[in-house]
Amino acid sequence: MKNIPVDSVFFGAVISLAAYEGGLLLKKKFRLAVLNPLLIGTVCVMAVLSLLKIEYRHYHESAKYISYLLTPATVSLAVPLYRQISLLRQNLKAVAGGIASGVFASLLSVFLLAKLFGLSHEQYVTLLPKSITTAIGLGISEELGGITTITVAVIIVTGILGNVIAEFIYKIFHIEEPVAKGLALGTASHAIGTARAMEMGEIEGAMSSLAIAVAGLVTVFGASVFAKLM
Repeated sequence: MKNIPVDSVFFGAVISLAAYEGGLLLKKKFRLAVLNPLLIGTVCVMAVLSLLKIEYRHYHESAKYISYLLTPATVSLAVPLYRQISLLRQNLKAVAGGIASGVFASLLSVFLLAKLFGLSHEQYVTLLPKSITTAIGLGISEELGGITTITVAVIIVTGILGNVIAEFIYKIFHIEEPVAKGLALGTASHAIGTARAMEMGEIEGAMSSLAIAVAGLVTVFGASVFAKLM
């Protein structure tokens, strides 16, 4: 069967949104953390493209319009943070320490696992930016000589994993402080984790929004340092 060309300029956007909405319905009905809308949507889109033999470049060309919304969506994350600015001032030292320790733990874990599994330098630096937003992570990976396409996949998987298991981890370690929850999700799982944080509450969402930006900037410096260790 030959590849099917995509004539509609909105084909990719339509199937992406439809798949995500299907994931939302499943999540609401069964209330299972593993039924993450983004995960379900990704699997559904992959299945459609495979079944219809649609080339990824055709899908990407018709789905790029969704990407245009990423910038305003990211900027809008400043709104809940502004509403919680007084809380941020009260916990400034704890916030700074939490984000810094989260970034260090992420970079150190990649270094140790790379050593354990004997990864090459190229593979190692590809994984270093796994916990930060794609825009910054791609730049770091490219600058350090990593494989950018794999970096994107790793960042997405990290975000989905954090989104799915966050509640479970909080219950195990009895983490109930909203500020701590938000910082953990934003630092470890970037925007996808922040989406989950906003579902938890306004404070969690605000702290997670802050963590995305600060963790990204700290990782730019930290990754360059850790890259030299291997």
